[in-house]
Amino acid sequence: MSDTTAIRRDNPTPIPTRELEALTDGDRETLAALPEGCALLIVQKGPNSGARYLLNTDKLTIGRNPKNEIFLDDVTVSRVHATLERIGKGFTITDSGSLNGSYVNGQRSDSAALVHGDQIQIGKYRLIYISGEGKA
Repeated sequence: MSDTTAIRRDNPTPIPTRELEALTDGDRETLAALPEGCALLIVQKGPNSGARYLLNTDKLTIGRNPKNEIFLDDVTVSRVHATLERIGKGFTITDSGSLNGSYVNGQRSDSAALVHGDQIQIGKYRLIYISGEGKA
């Protein structure tokens, strides 16, 4: 296994208070109403900061190509940069061989199971993964 493969943390990073403050009342209502196994990605940093993406399908792609479910329009993002796949009650992010890599909580990762509060870095974008009621 390489240094970047299947990284998991024994101590998941808690969501910093400033990140929780970014959740609007509408976000909290959306999260409370999410069916089990759904989540929300919030862009914390990048050209479309504040954008929210509902993760409610089994597989989504992230990239610079507008055909991706999560479209991040910047040259630092590959056309198809990464894939999010529902595994059980949560999601796994897998890098698609991108030039700049995908990072979870500051560590380059080929694949990682996401937990509530994880920060994902893709190119210039920083996103936070919020699972419904912090369950996944």
